[in-house]
Amino acid sequence: MADDRAAHDHTRVQEFFGARAADWDSRFPDDGPAYAAAVTALGLRPGDAVLDAGCGTGRALEALRTAVGRAGVVLGVDLTPAMLAEARRAGRDAHGRLLLADVARLPLRTRSLDAVFGAGLISHLPQPADDLRELARVVRPGGRLALFHAVGRAALAARQGREITPDDLRAEINLRPLLAGSGWLMTSYVDEDDRFLALATRQEGALDG
Repeated sequence: MADDRAAHDHTRVQEFFGARAADWDSRFPDDGPAYAAAVTALGLRPGDAVLDAGCGTGRALEALRTAVGRAGVVLGVDLTPAMLAEARRAGRDAHGRLLLADVARLPLRTRSLDAVFGAGLISHLPQPADDLRELARVVRPGGRLALFHAVGRAALAARQGREITPDDLRAEINLRPLLAGSGWLMTSYVDEDDRFLALATRQEGALDG
């Protein structure tokens, strides 16, 4: 049953983003500076290894590469082939290695990364606690996580013609304990009209045993 549900969730995500991949970048032409600022807030250092989880068309990859330098490692993982194809068409694979994979089952060694960047990620995770735990698995203790969106919760809800509901995972009251139960300690939370950014640190021993 769990495998059937996972397959359904994967198909739904791939259909949603696959249908939008070709014009995805043109829908958000002015997000570049917001992405760069969020990457800066992640506090990467030259030589770091960083994952763009749910990288889509790879809009964060150039900023991530700039932050870690030529000696660093930049990986972009996405579940939708069409999104990765658009990233390659835009030449963004020059900034990092692109992988077709599920963030719930990353083909990466435990504690092999220094940081994870996730733009628009949290609302598309079928099993948020399990998926955030998998992200924690591949990050060393003390490593960092950035959950980012180029607009805040209220602005996004207005754009989509909906109301913010109490169970919104991006609400601080929900996100903080969700992260804590998945191996992360939230260190910063910003929810403004022009950006959403939650930063967290991987906790030593939080998932051991």
